[in-house]
Amino acid sequence: MSAPGSTAPDWRDLLWILLALAVLVATGVGVRDPWPADEPRFALVARDMVASGDWWFPRVGGDLYQDKPPLFMWLIAAVLTVTGSLRLAFLLPSLVTAAGTLLVVYDLARRLAGREAARAAALTLACTLQFVLVSRGAQIDATVCFLITLGVYGLVRHLLLGPAWGWYFTGAVACGLGVITKGVGFLPLLILIPYAALRWRGWQGLAPIPAGHWRWALAPLGFLLAIATWLVPMLLAVDHRGLPEYAAYRDEILFHQTVTRYASAWHHVKAWYYYFLEVLPLLWLPWSLLAFWLVPRWRDAWRARDARTWLLLFWVALVLLFFSLSPGKRGVYVLPAIPALAVAAAGALPAILARRAVERAGLILSGILVAALAAFALASALRLPALAALLSEEGLSQDLPIASTALACGVAWLIGWRWRLLAWPLVLAALAVTFSYSIAPRIDSVRSGRGFIQTVLAAVPADHPLGLVAYKEQFLLYLDRPIVNFGHRRWRTGDAETADAARWLAAAPDRVLLVPDSLLSPCFAGAATIHPAGITASERWSLVSGVPASACVERGDPARVIEYAPPKYVASSVSAVNR
Repeated sequence: MSAPGSTAPDWRDLLWILLALAVLVATGVGVRDPWPADEPRFALVARDMVASGDWWFPRVGGDLYQDKPPLFMWLIAAVLTVTGSLRLAFLLPSLVTAAGTLLVVYDLARRLAGREAARAAALTLACTLQFVLVSRGAQIDATVCFLITLGVYGLVRHLLLGPAWGWYFTGAVACGLGVITKGVGFLPLLILIPYAALRWRGWQGLAPIPAGHWRWALAPLGFLLAIATWLVPMLLAVDHRGLPEYAAYRDEILFHQTVTRYASAWHHVKAWYYYFLEVLPLLWLPWSLLAFWLVPRWRDAWRARDARTWLLLFWVALVLLFFSLSPGKRGVYVLPAIPALAVAAAGALPAILARRAVERAGLILSGILVAALAAFALASALRLPALAALLSEEGLSQDLPIASTALACGVAWLIGWRWRLLAWPLVLAALAVTFSYSIAPRIDSVRSGRGFIQTVLAAVPADHPLGLVAYKEQFLLYLDRPIVNFGHRRWRTGDAETADAARWLAAAPDRVLLVPDSLLSPCFAGAATIHPAGITASERWSLVSGVPASACVERGDPARVIEYAPPKYVASSVSAVNR
């Protein structure tokens, strides 16, 4: 890593960083409803938190939600309380934490490698494909990425630029807050492993910190204190309420959704090489392309025993190893490694980005993206059957303004021909803006499920009790009446949910069930009356009434029926925005 040049922050750098964020990320805020897979769930949990006043125990459709700790839902609920708009609330936490990640990367890179390097690192991170995609959504990962990056920042301020015991403690607090956002928030603490090894080997650039100082205990203290802000009140509330469902929530979230999920995942199972062959090459662009020029610089830093570069690279490697060892893998899991990679690359970036070969590579990369969009637009204009079939599976029409998006990106690419280093950011910006204001409004009713559930509600008289089987969380955001369901994510219990639903349906002749067609057999395919309801979430659905199969009715458990009433005052504010 090159020696720091100008280390003072410059407000112009911050403006460029925030401008990139505004164009690439903020253009998605307020223009659409929550989209599957994860956004409707978190929005629904937050909305119902506000309505019920119970912030300690998240619920989905009245059923306890044990998959994730509540901090991210708290953020959405807090914004909803202030703004009254779910459309704003569900995306703002990701936008704000994305800004925090970029600013933390800028400041750390500035202190390690200088202002020019910091600006290059932050702007390249802002244009990283996975960072943009995740920050534009309401997945929990943008928030946990910020907290992990802040944790790394605090620890590195101490280990490389210290002693800085206050930052060491702050970094550990960020790790603890990361844990109550998503269990992997502890990951920054792994940096102490390569730190110990590099210190033992006498590498250059480490801060002169006494090995046996009592303040080393500040990290575990701060980590545990942050976790305790949620864990202790939650455990006390479980004991106070004294009901089995709360004890089950405690055990599920503390053990099954952490240790068991990591060691023996039950979905998203991928091969060990998944990240290296399927995620990093595409989603880590442009870093995966810049690696051709970065690797020789990192090799030189290795020979120089430069801890300022390799402490962060070792941590990135540990993160990739940690997630690769688990059988359950999703691309978003490795997002928190990218900011540290950006800081590790910062010192080399100004010289690399000035190379003509890198400029040409950026032009070619963005040209490939434009060509792909042009091919998609051509296929749509020709109404190719393969594309029509693909869109129909999602309930989407071919009449989408793909051509205008491709044209805008093509114009951005031509501008990039003059300033080649800007080709990739300009094409990404054109895609983000045109998608947000041209395509997203056209597909929002379908992608959000709003149009589908409104059609269902119109088909079922208001005085007919409606039940939902294997429902999608987005359905509950648009209800205009109370409904019943049979639990959240009952697929883990086999066919028990359909049996419970059959028993409920058989109890009164005016009851109606919304059922995915894949679950009609064996309980509802025979004697029941079935009317197609439409397609959403890649599934066909039907409205079922009449008498279900008797064998299913006998097996049904009436105790699993959950009555759910949508919070009217929140729903009305959402509807107002949607209109």
